[in-house]
Amino acid sequence: MASIPHPHIHDDKPIETIHPDNLPKESRHPSVAANTLGTLVDNSARHADVQHGIHAQMHKLRDSEFVHKLIPGIEKVASDYHVGNFVVDRQSGEKFFESMPLYPRLGMHLLFYGGTQVKVLHNQTVESVLKDLSIRQGKAYDAPESVKSIPSFIKTYSIKTDELIQPDITAYKTFNDFFSRKLKPEARPIQNVDDPAGICAVADSRLTVYESVDFAKKFWIKGNNFDIPSLLDVDPSSDEAKRFSDASLAIFRLAPADYHRFHSPIDGTVGETHDIPGQYYTVNPQAVNEPGFDVFTGNKRSVLYMTHARSGMPVAYVAIGAMLVGSVHWTTGAEKGATVKRGDELGYFAYGGSTIVAIFPKGMLKFDDDLVKNSQSPIETYVKVGYSIGTAN
Repeated sequence: MASIPHPHIHDDKPIETIHPDNLPKESRHPSVAANTLGTLVDNSARHADVQHGIHAQMHKLRDSEFVHKLIPGIEKVASDYHVGNFVVDRQSGEKFFESMPLYPRLGMHLLFYGGTQVKVLHNQTVESVLKDLSIRQGKAYDAPESVKSIPSFIKTYSIKTDELIQPDITAYKTFNDFFSRKLKPEARPIQNVDDPAGICAVADSRLTVYESVDFAKKFWIKGNNFDIPSLLDVDPSSDEAKRFSDASLAIFRLAPADYHRFHSPIDGTVGETHDIPGQYYTVNPQAVNEPGFDVFTGNKRSVLYMTHARSGMPVAYVAIGAMLVGSVHWTTGAEKGATVKRGDELGYFAYGGSTIVAIFPKGMLKFDDDLVKNSQSPIETYVKVGYSIGTAN
């Protein structure tokens, strides 16, 4: 876990539940959050220090002068609460706290208290504001001058450059070029590589696993309209929907600090892909756990279908974009008809936190016991590409 900085946690501070009353009256209107997000995106293009843009960390806001002017009172929230999520490190078994960057905190303020259809800024709805800001952020990090932010990003998130195929950071042409960096193959070994029944983690991420959709909705996903047909964008009576009826789910959430290429969980064959338009909501657990917001089925996403070599059963692999994400890119490993091994690269996300949901037919696999236990707590488990997540039956 050396790649992720863990702020010291005082037990007397509660975890914040996003609520407008946590902010002073003059900062509660959604337009304040929308204006602040716009300023942070613009600062990301101008400043070399990423802490002056969307990567401003909630636990460090008391040390920041400019944020206080943008959204008065936000530093008090950071002082009074732990703003973020607890996660279990799979390797050590220890629980740590992961502080939330400012931008998803403001994004949730817009979602929960702006109302998605309410016009909050310049006659725009929440959806159009988040979409426009995501496009602007992607363009900023695709610009050649964005390379100036790479050293600060590495320092902010303690990224281990010795794992990179290209460790010379001056060789990257844009910030997004670095963000989609490649790792040395030996940096992410595949556990149980000789076991043909093994199934592995697809990304460096925070993972929850559920043996059925009902369990996922009980413990984690609270969106009113979450179901497999909606996630896959298929008719409920279709063959795809029937194949994955009451499926098992592995939900991999990537944060900005993470290596953002994603990989195959199985030995198998690649099938069709299906792109689905959608929104740019944050995928932070507080949004996923909030009743009324269908984050996974509402967001822009792309589905890759695969066939498991050992069992011949189908697997659906859903790459979900999120707030300030640039896009989902499938690479050569995801070409139709390609044969892949566990851990082979399938694609990458351009800038932003994002999620992959791997869908396995009912009864196809048994998830590892520690992951099931953590997910029912419920708490996410930090894993890396290649870690075992279960065994095919």
